[in-house]
Amino acid sequence: MKAKTLFDKVWDAHVVEHVEGGPNIVYIDKHLIHEVTSPQAFSGLESRGLKVLRPEKTLGTPDHNIPTVNQHLPIKDEQSRKQIETLSANCEKNKIELYGLNHPNNGIVHVVGPEMGHTQPGMTLVCGDSHTSTHGAFGAVAFGIGTSEVEMVLATQCIMQSKPKKMRITIDGDLAKGVTAKDLTLYVIAQLGTGGATGYFVEYAGAAVRNLSMEGRMTVCNMSIEMGARGGMIAPDDATFEYVKGREHAPKGEAWEQALAKWKTLKTDEGAEFDMEYTYKAEDIEPRITYGTNPGMGMGITAFIPAESDIQASELPSFKKSLAYMNYELGEQILGKKVDYVFVGSCTNGRIEDLRAFASLVAGRKKADSITAWIVPGSKKVEKQAIEEGLVEILEKAGFEMRQPGCSACLAMNEDKVPANKYCVSTSNRNFEGRQGPGSRTLLASPLTAAAAAITGVISDPREFV
Repeated sequence: MKAKTLFDKVWDAHVVEHVEGGPNIVYIDKHLIHEVTSPQAFSGLESRGLKVLRPEKTLGTPDHNIPTVNQHLPIKDEQSRKQIETLSANCEKNKIELYGLNHPNNGIVHVVGPEMGHTQPGMTLVCGDSHTSTHGAFGAVAFGIGTSEVEMVLATQCIMQSKPKKMRITIDGDLAKGVTAKDLTLYVIAQLGTGGATGYFVEYAGAAVRNLSMEGRMTVCNMSIEMGARGGMIAPDDATFEYVKGREHAPKGEAWEQALAKWKTLKTDEGAEFDMEYTYKAEDIEPRITYGTNPGMGMGITAFIPAESDIQASELPSFKKSLAYMNYELGEQILGKKVDYVFVGSCTNGRIEDLRAFASLVAGRKKADSITAWIVPGSKKVEKQAIEEGLVEILEKAGFEMRQPGCSACLAMNEDKVPANKYCVSTSNRNFEGRQGPGSRTLLASPLTAAAAAITGVISDPREFV
């Protein structure tokens, strides 16, 4: 029998039919929906007289533009309110489980799926959101889809997709103190560039990946899309099984034992071939920060922005345009540069581990007076746990306030917008022009680096405080 990669095993097991010279028809185990990309899909079904084929395979939760303060009050923004009401109505009409606003399980779709046990090894999982790759941390084939594809999955529980090529990225060794999963993924994206994995599904491997917590693995897989990949995945192991076990929607009793036996086979076979392989050393990675307007424009916190001689002539105009937007200079260091805002949250770094990391660094210190900080848990469960663990108390003593769950300033669809020309050290996943608000300037970093900026008011090396 031919040796198979982890991706091959999961993908091939879900192919219903192969269209000769065309895509695969792939069965989807779990479909996640939210308020932004689902309304048109439901309208499309209605216009064609179709019903949701398997509503029990779909889960809804509003997250993208819900407010992060006063969630008990009516939503002020008319568009947001209408989208959330429409999601509720569509889920009720089609008997789809919904974690609505103020529901104890509400939160960012890619935080809620894993924490509730919906995300499991060996699954195929889709959502009308590019960062669906997060769920690949469990050894699932998970990827984002467009609104027309959301409609297709609702109607058929299948999707038509061409099989991506396979890439393996191995990070050997151990990450140094103060270096996190976010730094690891920003490092890899900087090496490959924002298009370096286009057309591929990436498997992450190596000791540095294996040693990550499940939350860290979710951060790595989450940002696979930022280097153009269709998705990212990590082979499940004891850490995966321990995370899933006992969660509300995880298998129980004999079903758990059967699932576990199957999940233990989900790893790349010896001798399996990848279309592309890269290997990096964990010791080469220091805390990272971006300086430009895409996630690939990043560097070590103590490094310097590339000089003109380091940039290919064909890329120089766009590089200079990016730096002009950020108001930075070629060849300069940004360590010590002024920061105005700090955002901790999103499907990349809004989990309890991220709040713990931030709180551990600010504990016993004070927020800089010049900093506006938005600390946003990824779900109601994360919010509850942060309160129970005393993290909120630590944050408040240091001058911070925790907001309510939601996507928040990751994409600024709600009121949480960074003003024009202001700098925000953000734990989110994208630093495009205007991503956090018109004219805003985003620097992507880990929760530790965000915490260091929050207490100093400038870009700072978190290793000085850890």
